[in-house]
Amino acid sequence: MNITVLGARSIGATLGKSWVRAGHRVVFGVRNVDNPEVQALVKSLGDRASVTTVSEAIALGDVELFAIPGSAMDETIAANARALEGKIVIDPTNKMGAPVSNSLATFAAKAPGAKAFRAFANYGFENFGNPRFGDVQADLFYTGADGDAQAKVEQLISDLGLRPIRLGDNSQAAVADSVGRLWFTLAHGQGMGRGLAFKVLTR
Repeated sequence: MNITVLGARSIGATLGKSWVRAGHRVVFGVRNVDNPEVQALVKSLGDRASVTTVSEAIALGDVELFAIPGSAMDETIAANARALEGKIVIDPTNKMGAPVSNSLATFAAKAPGAKAFRAFANYGFENFGNPRFGDVQADLFYTGADGDAQAKVEQLISDLGLRPIRLGDNSQAAVADSVGRLWFTLAHGQGMGRGLAFKVLTR
C-alpha cells in the first residue's frame, strides 16, 4: 500500500518504520521538510520512504494516518478536505483535555467522502514497535465501517504484529477511547509503566 503518515514524531515515526519494514511505501507529510531528524528518519528507511509537505503527501497516499497534535487536527482536516475524498483516513490522535478525544466528527463534517477509522489511540507508541509480551500478541481495538477499507486497516494493524479487534462502526468510538483512558490510568495513574497492552480472551 501507499501510506501517508502526517507527522514524524513518536507515533508517526514508529508506525511508518514498521510499515516500511512490512513492505509498504510510506511518505511522511510534515511542515518542515528540511528538519534534520525527519531527513535522518527517511534516509534510514531506504527507498520505500520519502518526505514532503502535508498537502503533497496527502495526494500521494491511499491511506492517510493523521499522527499530528490534537490541536492541529481540525485545521489540517479542513485545509485538505477535498484531497481526502475517497481516501482511508486513520485518526490515532488524542485531543487531551477535550470532551471528545477523537476527530471523527470533524472528518464527517469537513471530509464526508473520506473513510474514517479510529485506531492506534489505545496505547503508548512504544507498544506499536514491540507489540508482543513474551509469546502473547497484544490486541488493538479500533472502529470504522466494514468492507474493503476495513480489510486494509486490519492488514496495517496486523503488519505491526497486533491482533485487530473491531468494536463496530464509528458510533462506538467512545468505547475505543475508553480503552485508551484505561491504558493511561494503569500506565501512569497506577504506575504500571508504558509497556502495557490488553488481550481479549474467549472460550
